[in-house]
Amino acid sequence: MADTEPTDRELEALKVLWKRGEATVRQVYDDLNSAGEPLAYTTVLSLFQVMEQKGLVTHRQEGKAYIYLPLVEQRKTFRQIASKFLDRVFDGAVDEYLVHAIEGKRLTSAELDQLEAMIAKARVSKRRK
Repeated sequence: MADTEPTDRELEALKVLWKRGEATVRQVYDDLNSAGEPLAYTTVLSLFQVMEQKGLVTHRQEGKAYIYLPLVEQRKTFRQIASKFLDRVFDGAVDEYLVHAIEGKRLTSAELDQLEAMIAKARVSKRRK
């Protein structure tokens, strides 16, 4: 597994793989372009070659097509990106990050309930340590 943080474009390709489970370059190319990412097929092909060198994906061959699979877990990757962002932008201050994140968005009752549940879980976890 790679400890390398994916670039923004690599992350978009990984999201397609996580959603699909596996995909050809053509499928990822189609998904990215339908989502508004105007990319050339050769750009997506080169992207996967670099991602494979970085240890983010692997492939298997079916006939002439390469089927790409993610080698990194979505949850672990998101956690790594979020942690680096938190450290880089907010010097690790979770409260400061949450204030800015929540101020800019109108949260639903379900989202607020989810946040409250996460805080309660963190409190219980903190007490156990």
